[in-house]
Amino acid sequence: MLAKRIIPCLDVKDGRVVKGKNFVGLQDVDDPIKLASFYSECGADELVFYDITASAEGRALFCEVLKGVASKVFIPLTVGGGINTLDDFDRVLKCGADKVSVNSGAIANPDLIKNAAEKYGNQCVVLSMDVKKEGNCYKVYSKGGRIRTDIDAVEWAIFGQNSGAGEIVLNSIDTDGVKNGFDLPMLEAVCNAVNIPVIASGGAGSISHFVELFKSVNADAGLGASVFHYRQFSIKELKNELKKNGIEVRL
Repeated sequence: MLAKRIIPCLDVKDGRVVKGKNFVGLQDVDDPIKLASFYSECGADELVFYDITASAEGRALFCEVLKGVASKVFIPLTVGGGINTLDDFDRVLKCGADKVSVNSGAIANPDLIKNAAEKYGNQCVVLSMDVKKEGNCYKVYSKGGRIRTDIDAVEWAIFGQNSGAGEIVLNSIDTDGVKNGFDLPMLEAVCNAVNIPVIASGGAGSISHFVELFKSVNADAGLGASVFHYRQFSIKELKNELKKNGIEVRL
């Protein structure tokens, strides 16, 4: 059995880590370089860095902040925000990213996933999906959760896998920042549809939510932000409790 991964997420705006609820109401948290160093040293398996307004503002990702973060991180680093072309992939990788997360850029140009996978390898390409429940189905949103598309989330996940994405980060807009638990029905629908790793994002509020996640659906990793930023519990505490519940983790 592969060990489940615990992944903190740095949502960066104007050079600072921020956090909101349901993708709105952003509040300042901390310096991204400081937090990245902390997570790299305290047992995180990987780190995700999102420049969350790059796509909405139609600009490239802030490379100087990313370089600072990458210099302090000795675990795999996934980076996203404003990734629209292969040149964007190249630039971010040269700044220190190990994997590149694409969202709005892939919605605008679905061939980007295949082209990036062919050039950099499947393991480098992460499909990030911002998803909200609409009636009996799940719809994909672009531009940092600002614009609704007519894309069905399950179909999009399958397309991403077939195009060469190596893993999926599945962000629930409905549960983001609410801290009442992960969106298990949405995660189950996507996890059952694909064979590549799925990272669950949105809703973590307690250690029990991670236990429930890994016992309920076949997610490969759990991503958290505010629960880690505000030290509600440590990654070490979380992993120890997961281990006690029979869930394989790297201690």
